[in-house]
Amino acid sequence: MVLRSCWKSRHKNRPGTGPGPGPSAAARGVRAGSAALLWLCVTQFACAGGELAEITKVVQKDAEFDVTYNDTVTSENQTIYAFNHTVSRNRTEGVRVSVDVLSQGFESPILFVVRQKQAVLSFQIPLILRGLYQRKYPYNHVGRTLCQPPTRAASETQYFFVDVSTLSSQGTNYQLRVSRVESFTLHTDKKFSFTASPSQPQYFKYDFPDGVDTVIVKVNSDATFPCSVMSIQDIQCPVYDLDNNVAFIGMYQTMTKKGAITVQRKDFPSNSFYVVVVVKTEDEACGGPLRFYPLWPDELINAGNRSKFIDVIVTPAIKSEVYVMGMLFCLGIFLSFYLLTLLMTCLENKRMKKKTEVFQIPADMSPAETASLLGKNGDAKTPASPYEYGSFADNCSTLSSEAITDSATSTDNNYGYAERSLDSVGRSRHESLSSVEEDDYDTLDDINSDKNIVRTKKYLYVADLSRKDKRILSKKYQIYFWNIATIAVFYALPVVQLVITYQTVVNVTGNQDICFYNFLCAHPLGALSAFNNILSNLGYVLLGLLFLLIVLKRDIIHQRALVRNDFNALECGIPKHFGLYYAMGTALMMEGLLSACYHVCPNYTNFQFDTSFMYMIAGLCMLKLYQKRHPDINASAYTAYACLAGVIFFSVLGVVFGKGNTVFWIVFSVIHILATMLLSTQLYYMGRWRLDSGILRRILNVIDTDCIRQCSGPMYIDRMVLLVMGNIVNWSLAAYGLIERPNDFASYLLAIAICNLLLYFAFYIIMKLRSGERIQCMALVCILFTAVVWGFALYFFFQGLSTWQKTPAESREHNRDCILLSFFDDHDIWHFLSSIAMFGSFLVLMTMDDDLDGIQRDKIFAF
Repeated sequence: MVLRSCWKSRHKNRPGTGPGPGPSAAARGVRAGSAALLWLCVTQFACAGGELAEITKVVQKDAEFDVTYNDTVTSENQTIYAFNHTVSRNRTEGVRVSVDVLSQGFESPILFVVRQKQAVLSFQIPLILRGLYQRKYPYNHVGRTLCQPPTRAASETQYFFVDVSTLSSQGTNYQLRVSRVESFTLHTDKKFSFTASPSQPQYFKYDFPDGVDTVIVKVNSDATFPCSVMSIQDIQCPVYDLDNNVAFIGMYQTMTKKGAITVQRKDFPSNSFYVVVVVKTEDEACGGPLRFYPLWPDELINAGNRSKFIDVIVTPAIKSEVYVMGMLFCLGIFLSFYLLTLLMTCLENKRMKKKTEVFQIPADMSPAETASLLGKNGDAKTPASPYEYGSFADNCSTLSSEAITDSATSTDNNYGYAERSLDSVGRSRHESLSSVEEDDYDTLDDINSDKNIVRTKKYLYVADLSRKDKRILSKKYQIYFWNIATIAVFYALPVVQLVITYQTVVNVTGNQDICFYNFLCAHPLGALSAFNNILSNLGYVLLGLLFLLIVLKRDIIHQRALVRNDFNALECGIPKHFGLYYAMGTALMMEGLLSACYHVCPNYTNFQFDTSFMYMIAGLCMLKLYQKRHPDINASAYTAYACLAGVIFFSVLGVVFGKGNTVFWIVFSVIHILATMLLSTQLYYMGRWRLDSGILRRILNVIDTDCIRQCSGPMYIDRMVLLVMGNIVNWSLAAYGLIERPNDFASYLLAIAICNLLLYFAFYIIMKLRSGERIQCMALVCILFTAVVWGFALYFFFQGLSTWQKTPAESREHNRDCILLSFFDDHDIWHFLSSIAMFGSFLVLMTMDDDLDGIQRDKIFAF
């Protein structure tokens, strides 16, 4: 009934509305605005306090652009402003509606409805925007840009209407102004500046020029706050340009001072898009402070001045030629190491061949000259490998059978090791590896007692700690490689699946805040958003493979020497076990793969992908250093990987629960210190101690005899110095973590591993030189080269182009442009240099003891 009376009150006494055969021609020619009166009547009825309010007067005005209209609206009148403008197919013109309510304390909001040909835009004043925890922020000044649907005609006149109404019986004054946006279309490489606020968002159009398929939209501001959102949306209506709906469509990201989104033509069929900039009502999403919670649920909070001055510029992205150049550069850098290795191998083989010819016995040489050349018993031997050749003149390669017999009779230094003949050692190489076990050595009590005697001597030699059968140790250390290969497969497959899901979510939702890229240098390829960060990890894979090939070559040469019972290979130098080297090379390759997976979508939750095999590499390097001179007592693969699994477990716990959690940090620090003390005891006593119920009694006895009754120094001074320094470093790191509680727990854990590795490596080098050993030229070159590369690598690492320890908007403040070939950024260079540095570090571990290949093991110190 109310609707019917409204309709009649609007149309009585008009032609065609009374009884008769049908509508008259005059009724069919009514003006365009009268067709919506029924809809207006429906929208203007409301129930207020149980009574129905009805609009009694509607006024329509022909309005013009760039004219300010001051008017008053009540529940008894409604004003319609009619505008028209010419739209061209080849020229896009923006239209902006600005409204300001001058009255204060009005009881009902004013509703503004903008009706266009293919779109409707409505908003109320005060405009209520909600923040976190349903906080309400009112705005009395609103500015909105009208969506311009495309037209097919070359030129067309379009009409639109602005309807103003309210349910308030009290008159409310307002100002209305409709103006043209002169610079609505953005141009390539031309900066445009504007001001935006939560109630006055801005958006502009960009058309792809011919020959440009990808562009980067960069938005900058000198002010950190208020927090803003930039969005890329297709050319369609409506345009979502408010804080509560800007995430509904397209690509978007929060920003403080910087923002950048790479846009590809293939994603926009119209070859154009809108750049939308919205200022948020609160700064919490950008890491800013959070306002107080209101006392009353419906209390309105004054947001203050939240205007932000912003610059936007659209620049073309790199072309396909740059992609090709970047890939060729990456391949060229690392394949050059293959060529260099091949060249050095050829030179070394040539040098070996020449030296072999020197020691060949001519056919016309007299017996006396032959004896003089070979020694008393003619026992001189040709070196078995390139790295053994330089020690040919040392005692191992010139030992006579008498010298060997004399050595066998000496029990002071050899402890029965040399009692085995070379024939028996050589024959053992032909036996099956499956027929022996490591426990075969430790079956008799007298042998167990012998271990206590040998390993607790004041001065230990490598011969004392390399008494187990080589077949057993070879099998033991090969398990390192097979275990890490198995771990790699089971770890990598779910990781690859997860990061593909991450990338799919980013592409589908358009939420650029999920991944922490360097958006100013993130070059997409296919579905990948930052292909350059993935490509730069290729070095880890290629150099890891190269290291495996070098290890394989050395392994083959060593096996051939063992087959022909070469004395150097059997009884001299550091025992050659290659299982850990194979594991290190595999870990380096996996680090490259998992780092690439991490950079598919770098964020807080998947950072462990990038660090897990870094823990592995650090642990394996420490184990290899220890194994060099303690092959019999080094940890088994199962124990080592179980400990590394515990490290990764704590890494996950730290990422999930460690941020600001005091209880977690206390528990971790206690475990860290206890583990340090247990490992120190294990290393100091060479494993000859027991953790059982009598441990406290034995500790008290040691304190009573060595500290109270007589003040005696430590028996193993060198080991004690290392362990004291190690405990100081680890206790300091534990105290730092407990006090500071860093947010990046994974990096903190990695720092602990690296500090311990560097400490042990420095100790090893110092003790090596202190023992009268030397570092060969090749190893010294590797050390110096690796140190320099590590220095440059760390410089680029600490540039910090992004960080997930902050909000995505704060992380983008650190973004910077590409610095190499317009394709790679600082972090990519870190990938290049760190992969080279790791490769060099592995070579250092492999070659640093080549000077000992001609020295008997009972003359090489174990430290």
